[in-house]
Order: sequence, then structure tokens, then C-alpha cells
Amino acid sequence: MNERFNRLLSISPLKISLSIIFIAILLYFMNVPFLRFMELKTLDLRTISRGERAPGGEIVIAAIDEKSLAELGRWPWPRSTIAKLVDTLKGYGSKVVGFDIVFAEPAKTDAILAGSIRQAENVTLGYFFHTTEEDIAHLSGEDIEKAAENISGSKYQIVRFSRNPDESTLVRTCAVAANVEPLSDAAENSGYFNYFPDSDGTIRWSPLVIKFGDSFYQPLSISVLLQYMDWPMVTLKMADFGVEGIRIDGIDIPTNESGKMLINYLGSPKTFSHYSITDIINGRLEPGLFKDRIVLVGATAIGIYDLRVTPFSTVFPGIEVHATVIDNILHQSFLKRPDWVGLFDIAAIIFLGLVIGIALPRVRAVSGVIFSLMLLAAYILFNRFVFTHYNLWLNLVYPVVTMLAVYIGITVYKYITEEREKKKIRGAFQYYLTPSVINEILKDPSMLKLGGEKKDLTVLFSDIRGFTTVSERLSPEELVHLLNEYLTAMTDVVFKHEGLLDKYMGDAIMSVFGAPLTQEDHPARACSTAREMMEELKTLQKKWADEGRPVLDIGIGVNSGDMVVGNMGSEMRFVYTVMGDSVNLGSRLEGINKEYGTNVIISEYTYDRVKENFFCRELDLVRVKGKELPVKIYELLGEMKDSEKWEGFVKPFEDGLAKYRQGEWDEAVICFQDVLSIRPGDPPSEIYIERCREIKKNPPVGEWDGVYIMTKK
Repeated sequence: MNERFNRLLSISPLKISLSIIFIAILLYFMNVPFLRFMELKTLDLRTISRGERAPGGEIVIAAIDEKSLAELGRWPWPRSTIAKLVDTLKGYGSKVVGFDIVFAEPAKTDAILAGSIRQAENVTLGYFFHTTEEDIAHLSGEDIEKAAENISGSKYQIVRFSRNPDESTLVRTCAVAANVEPLSDAAENSGYFNYFPDSDGTIRWSPLVIKFGDSFYQPLSISVLLQYMDWPMVTLKMADFGVEGIRIDGIDIPTNESGKMLINYLGSPKTFSHYSITDIINGRLEPGLFKDRIVLVGATAIGIYDLRVTPFSTVFPGIEVHATVIDNILHQSFLKRPDWVGLFDIAAIIFLGLVIGIALPRVRAVSGVIFSLMLLAAYILFNRFVFTHYNLWLNLVYPVVTMLAVYIGITVYKYITEEREKKKIRGAFQYYLTPSVINEILKDPSMLKLGGEKKDLTVLFSDIRGFTTVSERLSPEELVHLLNEYLTAMTDVVFKHEGLLDKYMGDAIMSVFGAPLTQEDHPARACSTAREMMEELKTLQKKWADEGRPVLDIGIGVNSGDMVVGNMGSEMRFVYTVMGDSVNLGSRLEGINKEYGTNVIISEYTYDRVKENFFCRELDLVRVKGKELPVKIYELLGEMKDSEKWEGFVKPFEDGLAKYRQGEWDEAVICFQDVLSIRPGDPPSEIYIERCREIKKNPPVGEWDGVYIMTKK
């Protein structure tokens, strides 16, 4: 029970991923201001990266620009000048003239302008709402009511309500700055031109509904559009969550619950054609230029301060914002964020977070970075593709932040756990491996498979001859000093060739080559180690002799083959070691040295893989204890480059061995005696001479196979 509870509380990459995903979803529903701000900025980037798009051509701008101010005088102009503009635009054939200007104060020439507006029969006037009590502190209730009467024509005439409509989401106002009564009465229509920037000051939404009193009002864009479309039916739909949408003559305008439409900006300032009002009034433009078109009148001159912040520019004429909204509706090129997008966003957060969380722990650091960056780039490109080709706004920030957070979380977790694992590995192997090998393992701990695996390796066993006799002649202190000096020298040789010091067994040494770090040349490394151990021993023997201390001699056995390597032991304590028949054979070969008076014996399995580099002589074909099949054994003499040192006696020895196996005992003895004449006191030759004479006296029963059976370990 406790183990299961501890496992439940333990940290893992999957748990980290799930926790981050949960937090991300929670923040998504909380609509955190900073992340919402970041999402809006990425929306701007997507809009800009999409590039500029050409408008439909139905809308042009009559601009109050610097040129007009220079020729017609400073703003505001006399209403008679505006009247002349209305007359001229009518003469040019314009279908609708919309004013992004409010004529809220009476003037002497109002009658002239009212007459032009009434005669043109195509003018929509603009006005704006006051949204704070401070703005209307100077107004009386009578002023407010009178102004409200002047905008009655811009109410939504058809409003469809659900059973329990929610109007709390709508923009509410407290008063209106309307056009003076003569102008309002003369105009065909009117609409407000209020915009409400986001927290960063950028205008991204067009409020298509504003609640004032008990009525719902239309913006200038809708009012102009209705006149242009010859007064189709427009319907405002209210639902229990707020505004459901607005429908104009079969066109469904998508809005959020507050009745705001996301503006699909087409490009930089002057995406729509601009014409200076002074050129229009003075007849400098070609006839029919505005025929059947919407002409929006507004300020673009910097000094008049009707400039807005949009994704494309920080000095974007407000009149072009209205033009963009009208063009969006006319061509139904809406930026859409339908209700199901929220579910997609949640699914993207979960899916992308889990993909990173599952994949990252299974790959190496560099691969993890590449995979994460590719997945991140893929989602960003997919998001941009959907935005560019389908005008669909999918959330970018939350899935990306989730991926980054999961990546960072798992990377930190891996760093902490890997450092802990590295510390554990370093502590476990610092006495058994050279530091360079440990460092290689720490670069990729996965090569150290725990629990055991079958692997092709080479094992080396060495043991001191007659150690018991030597130990009886020395005091404990002298014995420990002698043994430590010997083991230190031998261990240094093992480490030099990057072998694993498996264990000390009293005076014996067991070392492994090819694990835990993979070494393709492990048989050669083991043979080089054996040869150098003997050279180091000769140096020690001379030193001990000079000091009057006992001189030690050793035997070494080397074997290559499949072995099981890994952590062996109990749950409380285990060691990294090797086991299997190949290991046992290596141990037997070390002991066989006593039978042949040699120092280094290797098996045929090792010999076959080092014979190009090391000079050996075949000693015998033996059947060791515990093995059914006989094994050829070889004495390791040295490197192949020094073969001339041994070729003289090895050739007659091999001849004698061949005669021995053929049962020609006398001929074999002659060959071995030839070896002794070249190399006096050669133990294997002396042993074979004695063996031949013994066999000759007591011939073997049955067929002679030349196999020598070892009865000792």
C-alpha cells in the first residue's frame, strides 16, 4: 500500500505534462490578461504576415487631408463648404455618402447644408455616444433626450430575442453627441462611429450594436451599407449568452457575445482609394469616378487627430476602419472564431502537450530540441495556413506556451534526475572504470542497461601463484603493502585500456572489456592488458628482489564470447558484473596456466579475433571441468611485430603437437626436445615429453582424439 502511494506521489514526465496541461486549460478559461494580450499580438502578426489584400472597389475615401486644409482653410470648414462637397459628390454619381464627422453644434449655414443633404438623398451622418458620466456632466436631461431623438433612425428595427436574452454583454452608453436637428432630419440615415481599443490601444473589433436607453443602435458602417444595398431587412439576434449575430439580406455577420465584429484589415493606410476633398470640390477629378460607389468622408490629416492604431499601422485613418468593416461585410470576408474553436483550442493544448510530454523523455537532448522545434513550427504554420486561407482564428499562444512549458518542465526534470543518475553511476563505477570511460557513459547513460543483457564481451582473470605460501612468510602489514602495490599496478593497466575492473577476489583480479562502454576491439584490449600486466610484473619482480621481498608470479586467462552483463544481486544490494559459461571458461583458463607452466592463456574464441595482431602458440585441445566440448587454448607470447623472437621454437612445438595428436609419441618427443634445445626449460615442451612417455606406457583406451581432460578448476 505504501509503495503504491509513493508511486502515486512520485514525479514523472507524464505527470509533469498532465499538470502543465491542466494549468494551461485553467488559464485558458480564466482568460488571463497577459496571455490574452500576447494572443492579440500574434493575431496582428498573422494579419501582417498574410500580406495586403485589395478591397472590392465599392468604397472610396473623400479625405480631409493636408492639401485640403491648405486650400480650403483650417478645420472645421463652413457648412456651406460641406454642402458644396455633397452637391459635387452627387454630381459625380456617388450612391452613398457617409460622414465620419458629427455636426453637433448649430451654425449659420446649417440650412444650406441641410438643403444639399435633402436634395442628394444619399447621405448618412455619423455621431458618437458618450460612455462615461464625466462626459455628460454639462448636459441636462432635456439635452440628452433631444439628442436621442435625432438618432432614432439608426435603431435596429427588427430585434429577435430568445426566451432569456442576456443584454449585460452589450456596450452601454449614457448620452449621444448627435448632429443638429436640421441635418439629422435631412439625412437618409445615421450611425455611430465609436470604437473601443483593446488594452494595448489597438482597434481590432467593430462594435455593431450599442445599447442606449431601451433601444439597440447601428454603427455608421451598417447604416451606410443599408443605404447602399437599397434598404434590405436587417435583424439583430439576441440569445441567452448575448448577441448571437446580425443578418443583412442573407449575409450573416459573425460577432462575439458583445456584438463586436473582428475586423479583417486589408492592409496599410490608403488601401482604399483616397481623394482630396479640395480636388473633388474644384472639379479636378474625371467624371463618373464615384458612380454607384460609397464615398466615406473623414479626416486623414495628422493635425485633426482622427488616427487609430491597427495591426498594420499606428497612424491609421479612422475613416478607413469604417471602410474596412463595410468591405468585410459586403464581401463576407470575415475573420471567424466560431463556438467550436474553443474546443479545438483545448484539444490542441492537450494533444501538443502530450506529444511533447511522451516523446521528449524517449529521445536524446539534441533530438528532443529538434523534435520540439519541428512540432512548434508545424503548429504555427498550420495555424497561419488556417488563418490565411480560411480566415479562421485559432488560438496560438496557449498551445505554444503549453509546449514550451512542458519542454522546460521535462528538461528540468531530466536534468535533475540525470544528474542524480550520473552521480549514482559515478559513485558505482569510480572504482571499477577509468574516468574517461565513466564520462563516456555519463554522456549517454542509456548504454548502461540495468537488469542484464546478453552481449559479446571479453573477460580477463589473473591470480597470484602460490599466494598462500607467500602470505605465511609475511606479517599482515607487509602482506597488505605487497598486495596493494601489486593490485594498484595491475589495475592501472586495466584502466589504461579502458577495461571494467569487475572485482578483486583476494589476490585475484577479474576485469571485463566491451562493457559497459561498447568496444568493438575488446579482445585486442584484453590481450594488450594481459601482455602489459606481465611487463609491469617483471618491473615489480625486480623491485621486490632488490628489496629482499618475496617475488610474486601470476597466471592470466582470457576468453571472449556471449555473456550476460548488468546489475546482479538483490533489491537491497547489487553490483554491475558479468556471468555465463564464457566467464567460467575465462576463469578456468587462468587456472590452466599451472598445468603448462605458462603465464597467459587465451581461448580459441579470443585467438580467432586477435591472431592478426598477436603472436600465440597453440598449447592444447582441452576439455575443462563443466564443459562438454573441447576448447583449443593458446599461449599469448606478444605482439605480431615481434614474432621473430618466438618463431624459432614455436614451429617445432607445433610439429610436436601434431605428432602428439596423431599418436606418434616418439616422433612428438623428438620435436619437443628440439624446442628445448632452442628454448631450454620450456615448460609446455617438458610437460608434453612427460605426457607422451606416460601415454606410451599406458596407451589410451579407444580412439585417440588428442583431447586433454582437465580435472581441476
